[in-house]
Parts: sequence; C-alpha cells; structure tokens
Amino acid sequence: MKNIAIYTIRAIFFLTIAFCFNAKAQIYSVDFYDGAFNFQADTTFNIQFNDSLSNQSIKQFYNRLASSNYQPVLAQLSACQKKYKLNDWLYYQLIRKTVEQISPKKENYARYTLYKWFLMCKSGYDARIAIGNRQIIFYIRNEEDISDIPFFQIEHRKYTCLNYHDYGKLFQKENTYVPVNITVAEAKRAFSYKITEMPEFKPEDYVVKQLTFAYKNKAYHFEIKVNNEVENIFANYPGVDFESYFNIPLSRETYQSLIPTLKQNLKGMNNKKGVDYLMRFTRYTFLYENDEDNFGKEKRLSPEQTLSSKYSDCDDRVALFFYLVKEIYHLPMIAMLYPTHITMAVQFKKPIGNAIYYNGKAYSVCEPTPQKENLKIGTLSASLKNQKYQIVYAYQP
Repeated sequence: MKNIAIYTIRAIFFLTIAFCFNAKAQIYSVDFYDGAFNFQADTTFNIQFNDSLSNQSIKQFYNRLASSNYQPVLAQLSACQKKYKLNDWLYYQLIRKTVEQISPKKENYARYTLYKWFLMCKSGYDARIAIGNRQIIFYIRNEEDISDIPFFQIEHRKYTCLNYHDYGKLFQKENTYVPVNITVAEAKRAFSYKITEMPEFKPEDYVVKQLTFAYKNKAYHFEIKVNNEVENIFANYPGVDFESYFNIPLSRETYQSLIPTLKQNLKGMNNKKGVDYLMRFTRYTFLYENDEDNFGKEKRLSPEQTLSSKYSDCDDRVALFFYLVKEIYHLPMIAMLYPTHITMAVQFKKPIGNAIYYNGKAYSVCEPTPQKENLKIGTLSASLKNQKYQIVYAYQP
C-alpha cells in the first residue's frame, strides 16, 4: 500500500508539471496528408506585428521571436519532416499550414510572411526578407534553374521569390525591393524545388476517375485514383528545370491504380509495341488544350496532375509519357524542345524510322501529343521537320 501511495503521488506530481507546462502553450492541429500535424506553441511565441514595414520594425519583430520559446514548434516541425521524409518544397508547405494557424494570412499578411521566414531560417534555410512599395517580399536561396519567378543576387548567390504569387501583377520590377539586413546564424542551406517522393495521403481522400483508351481496335478501361490535394501541392510550384520536372513521381495510391494495370495490358508486347501503346495512351486518353486557354498562363502539370485533369498540353504529356516509359521499360530517352513544342525520343536496340542522334546514340521520336497526322514511332510531325530543337534532358537508366 505504501508503494502504491508513493507511485500515486509521483504520478500526480508529474501530471501537475505537465499541466503547468501546457498551460503556457496553445495547442493547434493541421490537416497534413495522411493524418494531422498536432503541435504546441508557447504563448511567448505569439507576438504581434502592427508596425509599418521598415528595417527597424522587422528587426525588432525578429528579435522578439528569437527571444521567445520558439524551439518546441521548431522541434515538432523537424520531427514531422523526418517522419514523412519531406523534401524542401513539401516542408515549406507544412510551414505554411503551421503559420496559418498561428498567424492567419488574411488577418495580417506581413506578420504571416515574417513567421514563415523566421521558421524557414531557424530550420536552416538561407531565406531573406525585402521591402518596398509597401510590400514584403520573401526570398530563399536556390541554386537550380528556375525560369518563371523573380529573383535577386547577393554575392553571386541567387534568391528566388517564394511569395510572388500573392502579389501577381502588383509585383514591381527591379530596384523596388530592398533586402532587410538580418543575419541568422542557422540560415545557411540552399532550398531545393526537387520533388523526388510524394507524400502519403489518406486512402479515403482519393476519388476514382474513369479513363477509356482504344488501341488496335480494342478498348481499354482504367479506374485510377486521384487526389485533389496534389493540385494544392503544385498550386504555386514554379517552372523547374526539365530533369526535376520529369522526375516528379506519382503518389502511392495513384501509382497502384495505374501502373499494375498498364503492365498487365502490356504483357506479351515487345518494347517497341509496348512504347507505342504508352505513346498512344498518353496521346489520346486526355483532351488537349494549351495552357493560355486552360490556365491563362504557362503551367506545367506533374504526371499525377495530368492524370486527374480534363485538359493537358505537350509539356504535360511528355512528362507523363516519360514517367510511364521510365517506370515500365527503363529505356534511355531524350527530350527535344522546339520553339513552340516539346516531344520525346526513345532509344531502342535498333532505331525506328528517321533516327535522332545524340552523343553518338540513335533515338526514335515518340510523339505523345495529338498532331494533325497519326504519327508512328520514328516519325516527326511535318510542322517540325525544318525547325531547330535542343536536347533539354537526357535520361540514362
């Protein structure tokens, strides 16, 4: 009985300590892919920012955040990043969702942006803030070839803009925004837009999409699983280099609903016939529409977005075709970029049709986008025969 009493007293003691600690913290919950990200933020981390945008007000806000008990939030973010193996872009999406709980974007945009910047810096990323024209601009160091978002350079290092989409046409040209000079010791790492692994989503959040495709007078039916959250992930994703773009994978549920079915359909076909099947599947299963008409701007869709979208263009289909050939046949490929078009060529044991030579090896054109002609493997569209192209990506298994 004595031992029971001692253990009871100890339990009450530790519960009291835990209660006192939690009493100083606000509990939040964020929907995050296959579950929820639950975190606690100390009340000292809840700091107001109502001043006008200036170097002094931002430095004061940073100093107050740095003096707060921010470490628990950072530790919980880091643990989630490791648990889900989040690449940089997906980790940034987690920080966006987290900050939205602490400092909602609509209530105070500057405060929301500063919290994101602070947590990215404290997570080790070399992020910067610039101000001008009554706007706050959030940059991050990136060493990749990003083509469609503003950037500036400091000491030959490129910083791309993470919140350009929030301003759109209101974003000003050069010499408008001046960086705020704040040194964060932890902020040393460059940020990457590469997505080499998609997160796990809740199976119940997927919906089934019916696809129909005819090949050699036989109809093929597919029931693929798609998830709207994928569109949210890529909502503000920039135009990355072609290597990064082509290698964006499918999520697990979408993969399992498509790839095994395709492999079953391809049984008994040699590589040539199998690639021809995949080329025509990509060409004719989806409706074509250019990005200007579809989105009002240039927008590259990931393979999973192409599968879930009603319309797609040449960039989208080339990326999907590349992914399918890579995943099923592991054949070498090259991407051929023309002034207004992109297509793919595949290396077989023997070239088919008019070969394309690159680094001494022969490739056969495989057009995955609808054309006026019914193009076979090894045949280039007549409209492209006299146009110059460049090889923007070469894949070797």
